[in-house]
Amino acid sequence: MVLMGGYCEGNSSVAQAWVQRGFQPCFFFTLVPAVLLSVCLLLGALQYACYVRFGRAMEPKYIPRSRLYHGQVLLSLLLALQPLGGLLWQVGRPGRLYGYMLLHACLWALSWGCAVALLQLEHTRVLAHDRTRGHGTVLLLFWALAFAAENLTLVCWRSPLWWWAAGCDSDPLLSVQVQFSFWLLRYLCTFMLFVLGMKAPGLPRKPYMLLVNEEERDVENSQVSPGTTSTWKDFRRKLRLLVPYMWPRGNHLLQGLVLFCMALMGLERAINVFVPIYYKNIVNELTEGAPWHTLAWTVCIYVGLKFLQGGGAGSTGFVSNLRTFLWVWVQQFTNRQVQVQLFAHLHGLSLRWHLGRRTGEVLRSVDRGTSSINSLLSYIVFSIIPTIADIVIGIVYFTSVFSAWFGLIIFVCMSLYLTLTIFITEWRTKYRRDMNTRDNEAKSRAVDSLLNFETVKYYNAESYEVNRFNDAIIKYQVSEWKVSASLGLLNQTQNLVIGLGLLAGSLLCAYFVTENKLQVGDFVLFGTYIIQLYTPLNWFGTYYRMIQNSFVDMENMFELFHEEQEVKDAVNAGDLRLEAGRIEFENVHFSYMDGKEILQDVSFSVMPGQTLALVGPSGSGKSTIIRLLFRFYDVWGGCIRIDGQDISQVRQASLRAHIGVVPQDTVLFNDTIANNIRYGRILATDQEVQEAARAADIHDRILSFPDGYNTQVGERGLKLSGGEKQRVAIARTILKGPCIILLDEATSALDTETERNIQASLAKVCAHRTTIVVAHRLSTVVGADQILVLKDGRIVERGRHEELLQKGGVYASMWLQQQAGDEGESKERCPEKPPSSKKGP
Repeated sequence: MVLMGGYCEGNSSVAQAWVQRGFQPCFFFTLVPAVLLSVCLLLGALQYACYVRFGRAMEPKYIPRSRLYHGQVLLSLLLALQPLGGLLWQVGRPGRLYGYMLLHACLWALSWGCAVALLQLEHTRVLAHDRTRGHGTVLLLFWALAFAAENLTLVCWRSPLWWWAAGCDSDPLLSVQVQFSFWLLRYLCTFMLFVLGMKAPGLPRKPYMLLVNEEERDVENSQVSPGTTSTWKDFRRKLRLLVPYMWPRGNHLLQGLVLFCMALMGLERAINVFVPIYYKNIVNELTEGAPWHTLAWTVCIYVGLKFLQGGGAGSTGFVSNLRTFLWVWVQQFTNRQVQVQLFAHLHGLSLRWHLGRRTGEVLRSVDRGTSSINSLLSYIVFSIIPTIADIVIGIVYFTSVFSAWFGLIIFVCMSLYLTLTIFITEWRTKYRRDMNTRDNEAKSRAVDSLLNFETVKYYNAESYEVNRFNDAIIKYQVSEWKVSASLGLLNQTQNLVIGLGLLAGSLLCAYFVTENKLQVGDFVLFGTYIIQLYTPLNWFGTYYRMIQNSFVDMENMFELFHEEQEVKDAVNAGDLRLEAGRIEFENVHFSYMDGKEILQDVSFSVMPGQTLALVGPSGSGKSTIIRLLFRFYDVWGGCIRIDGQDISQVRQASLRAHIGVVPQDTVLFNDTIANNIRYGRILATDQEVQEAARAADIHDRILSFPDGYNTQVGERGLKLSGGEKQRVAIARTILKGPCIILLDEATSALDTETERNIQASLAKVCAHRTTIVVAHRLSTVVGADQILVLKDGRIVERGRHEELLQKGGVYASMWLQQQAGDEGESKERCPEKPPSSKKGP
């Protein structure tokens, strides 16, 4: 039966604050809710008046929908109802119910109810001229005071008036376990609310007025540094990409290695527990004078465990080294799989993406991304998870073997350490991203400059390029300094937290030893275990930074993985069945970008074995037709058919297998001439390669080189002349043996004599094959079966050479201009002799 007592226990005065080495519960639980309610009511009312007077309701589309915000509301409601639950529990127990308990429950519930109201107010309304983001001062102050009040109770741990010092028999009203659970619930909830208050998940990420004003939003976006989003954004999506590489499908040996490495990791956790225990046993046996054989056996077991564990955290022990050695094969599998898949994905991207890429930046992102995957998996599986497991084991062990105070010290210290580490590391992420961006820019600038080496020399721009590279390096080093400085701040913060936790635990343990509650070996056990626990924890910040840096390094690689393929095979697409090689364009429309159509209603047919020539001014769409036929792009309208089959409905590989291309700018691999020719058909023999070279009229020229077919052509084939590169491309096409050949201005960059020789080689290649020629010089297509004249994406004339000349249209005008130009060039090369002034005899 519950009896109503006075306001305080023992009819004492509420004015007595400090009693028996601690705060009087009556005073404490009267003051705290009164202060909280005063802050929330008085300052909250002022804030509410300002919001009503000078604020406005936010539009629903700008109100963030966040689960964390709902978590804030639920935690606040839980705290408001907690003292009422405590009263209900007390009513059901025999004893007295004091007045301060009722007052505390009412004031506490009212103050947290006001906090929920303020939270909802800031979630739905905003001040008209507010240019800041985050919660208001009232809520932040309220949460900070509530969390500080729960920490203030820790100074009363030696007072017999509080639940942790009172036994169930001596305190008939309150149970130690229940009251401690209520305090722990309040502590965790106020801590989480304080942390979430810093993040403000229920408020817009930018000042509201910048969201509704387009001009101000543009200004804000121009001032915000790139890459300020959290590293853990889309974490589950990133993790889903990583998990398949961790578990090697189809390889049972590697799967067994993964399971064995997991078992070794569990063995390390058990060893970490027993090493300090046996060290404690050694100290106790030495102080108690145990027999030699017992002491020797204990020492041998300890040394054996230490051999398995290694240097404190298992970093150099036998078990750790064995696990690292076995994990190498899993790492290699992961690295190979990622690189191969990414390489295949890059080759599957569209020509549009490859034309806009920066090769140096892409390669840098691939290198950093693939190397970071291995470190990411190792840090998560073998560093973060074991460290957290060690912390949980330590808390459970010290709580059960020593006392709850040791577990609480470890819990508070570890929680504070991990929280500060995560917050500071997240804050400095923007510096790491900026450093990566600057690094990419510097390396990309260097690669572009070296690839354009000849252009740099042509314009004496060496000093300009060096200065640009120097500026890029300076910008990179500025970002690098910010990364290093923020790292120093993080390390000092971690050292401070670790030192304070070790000091508090050591003093408490030493006190218990002096009170004969613990043995000297227990003090050694605590110090050894805590130092052993702090060793991996001290590396936790490094592990977390490495994981975060790996995610940052992988972001660009994930962007590459998520680049969509513009040209895809249709579902259940079949192979192209090439019969004769008839090509049809039917009402084709195409545009590289919206607003400017490159091809407009283009229709034509090429009969099997015929040659079609495409002529016209630059930008008329000639090369676009070649690219569409090779399906580098898909048409926007109309249809392209080969032997009556829509090429968008067949597999790209089967389409391109029947088409050979000789481009205007031939690019060769940095390999031998033989391998560059063999690229037309990888499995071709040396004899077939030489026959293709003879057909392209370059066999004798190759044999004149000192190394013959083993001659290295250099990067992009720069060691060969333009005519030689073009003949190698022709030989490669001959070796492929296609039924359809596309010539994209294959001789426009060559001199007249070389052009005539290569034209003869091309004539051999194109014989009895369907051919489309993009021509710049009209003299090269006079024998074409059909000539199409394009202008502004339309076919303006079509016919044979003689027919188009008789029409006197665009083609005839182009022919006359080129004839006049050729005559002018021939006069410059061979000027006429002046008439002789010598008279006869």
